[in-house]
Amino acid sequence: MSRPVQARRLEGVDKNIWVEFVKLAATYSTVNLGQGFPDFPPPDFLKEAFTRALSGEKHMLHQYTRAFGHPPLVKILAQLFGKLLGRELDPMTNVMVTVGAYQALFCCFQAFVDEGDEVIIIEPFFDCYEPMVKMAGGTPVFIPLRPVFSREELELIADLCVKHDALCISDEVYEWLVYDGKEHVRIASLRGMWDRTVSIGSAGKTFSVTGWKVGWTVGPNRLLQHLRTMHQNSVYHCATAAQEVVAQGFQREFERYGKPDSYFVQLPKEMQQKRDQLVQSLVAVGMKPIIPEGTYFLVADISEFKSDVPDVPNSDEPYDSRFAKWMVKNKGLAAIPLSAFYCGPHKNNYNSFIRFCFAKEEATLKAADDILQKWKLEKTTP
Repeated sequence: MSRPVQARRLEGVDKNIWVEFVKLAATYSTVNLGQGFPDFPPPDFLKEAFTRALSGEKHMLHQYTRAFGHPPLVKILAQLFGKLLGRELDPMTNVMVTVGAYQALFCCFQAFVDEGDEVIIIEPFFDCYEPMVKMAGGTPVFIPLRPVFSREELELIADLCVKHDALCISDEVYEWLVYDGKEHVRIASLRGMWDRTVSIGSAGKTFSVTGWKVGWTVGPNRLLQHLRTMHQNSVYHCATAAQEVVAQGFQREFERYGKPDSYFVQLPKEMQQKRDQLVQSLVAVGMKPIIPEGTYFLVADISEFKSDVPDVPNSDEPYDSRFAKWMVKNKGLAAIPLSAFYCGPHKNNYNSFIRFCFAKEEATLKAADDILQKWKLEKTTP
């Protein structure tokens, strides 16, 4: 009989909320506002570029390209982010392309986290941060975030990083999706931070093509050299054709930067309207949304719904998780419990909120509104 296989660093990180809630959504939901992906098409200029890349005469786009990033893509990324960060970037040493932002995160944690290192994670966090830190042998340290996050607070974090000589891994995949006239502050642009920061971006969130899995890291060579070592000994290479098309998309946006016909200008305006539409629908049924200043998501307080879904004393499952399961099974509307984005000891402190994705086409948001209006009617009818 074979002895049990020990995978010490995987202990306790084998469960994933997405497996359970994706299955629930597929089984019960009429409308899925849980997962963070658009159900509307990417921009026409990108679809046309993809068609040209696949059907054109550049047959080498079907073969390997440079392991650390297709040359046209790293070149335009260096141009654009050099402009945004106010420094000249070398496309060969200051930029690395990854299989989505997810692989960029994995490379960072594997490259920089040693056994016993403490890694500060701001809550709520993308759920892969904690297991990735643990798989690298690190110890997560969780800091809950208040609903406000200003430039001054970011500067305070930057000052602490400099004071304590800490590295900063900055996940900025929603950098172009900022609303209400707010600005996205890149922490690498703050005093003393360039040399200690790896900034991570995503073509999936930038161009509404989450299935293409093209991401990147930007940072000083002293850090990216270690990411390249991780990359070449794991994934090694990213899809050439997808990188070519993303490069063309960025070239177009670089030429139109700040202009009305820029996708980076148009998309956040459209997304803000979608946000506001969902906010109205949720308010009508009695939820209390927290208005986000960016991203695909908004969080709603469900405290008023204890009569619909009574709490269970001494339950190990957070209330928001049970509520989300009840909602998808009984109302056909899928969302994600916010407690999923907190560490175990903190989950029950934030169990009265659920997260909705509003990056959806008009028909999807209308269908969600129909469900919520019917729910409202049921609540007000004796």
